[in-house]
Amino acid sequence: MTGLKQLLGSKKGILAPGVYDAFGALLAEQAGFECLYLSGASIAYTRLGRPDVGLVTASEVADTITLIRDRVTLPIIVDGDTGFGNAVNVQRTVRLFERAGTSGLQLEDQGFPKRCGHLKGKTLVPKEEMAGKVKAACDARTSDDLQIIARTDAIAVEGLEAALDRGEAYLEAGADVLFIEAPRSLLEMEQITKRFASRVPLLANMVEGGNTPISTADALHEKGFRLVIFPGGLARAVQRQMQDYFASLMAHRSNAPFVERMVNFDDLNNVIGLPELLQEATRYEPATIQNRGGNRR
Repeated sequence: MTGLKQLLGSKKGILAPGVYDAFGALLAEQAGFECLYLSGASIAYTRLGRPDVGLVTASEVADTITLIRDRVTLPIIVDGDTGFGNAVNVQRTVRLFERAGTSGLQLEDQGFPKRCGHLKGKTLVPKEEMAGKVKAACDARTSDDLQIIARTDAIAVEGLEAALDRGEAYLEAGADVLFIEAPRSLLEMEQITKRFASRVPLLANMVEGGNTPISTADALHEKGFRLVIFPGGLARAVQRQMQDYFASLMAHRSNAPFVERMVNFDDLNNVIGLPELLQEATRYEPATIQNRGGNRR
């Protein structure tokens, strides 16, 4: 497996789809992606049926990381929100998430209650406080293979110049990647890359219907954004599919009209690895173990 640090060091552009469970992570890996983004917003949507307003807990995210890591080997960038508290809480979050299998941890400078970066009404903690949290995160990790991604939401609150200044402070505090959230135009995106692209990997966030113009990953790579995430696209695609499915089932009292939009039972089991799992299980059946014992004698 190529780690996130190695991918970033290769200077190649990285496209990371947003996932929220092991099933989606497995399908993304099978589709050929090299990196995944575990979206805190999508965890809120799917596990809680709630909006992204700071309701998800650190333990719920850690449980999700553990389940995904048990199924895929790809690097996982994890949305760590505000670190779930102050600098000491950030350090506990780093230890918890690193043990669970996180490859990159994103921390943001919002106040509480935090909210989706493309919603109105955000607040910020002081720049110095966030810089301390970034340093605390770097000090808490057991290996610098864990990449610390510092996000600022200052554009919407204080303007672009303040966001750039915050980026400088977080870079000085030890951030491995900078994420300046929700630029409102291509010009603002160009100002971000002009300031930082030659010095540190930059992350661009594509939110359908959000404040930032939607571009392709390749176009963003060319502009200077090394890492591009589409964090909530899967949840929105699944929502549409689920709504259509439930509407069809309610109307027709059967799945027959919807069957062409579904995989069949065998296809599902093949994708999730049932044949391989059953084959593996035969190694531990009594007759097999007994035969192995006889061979050792």
